[in-house]
Amino acid sequence: MGIIVMFVALATLTPFLFIHLNKKIPAVLQAILVFGMWFYYLEAAFFVAPGAFSITWFMFYGSLILAEVAWIMFIIQMVKFSMTKAKTYREQRLKDPISEL
Repeated sequence: MGIIVMFVALATLTPFLFIHLNKKIPAVLQAILVFGMWFYYLEAAFFVAPGAFSITWFMFYGSLILAEVAWIMFIIQMVKFSMTKAKTYREQRLKDPISEL
């Protein structure tokens, strides 16, 4: 049960990742799915789980899938950013090696 809470918490942060990546439509979609995801989780944890293929079921799993996509996109963007920074640093260092001394 603890790992599900972790995934639900990470999925809750996902709209902010999409905003950081300048993806407005997925951010709004994920924000909507987060409400259904929490409703499904709370209902399944404290009451009887909703039936398979219900609206909240689709919102729960859709939110988790979209969250994984967002986290992968965020990691790729961070790696690209760090690679461009490293490249810029190396180019500047090659142009002006005396400034290191």
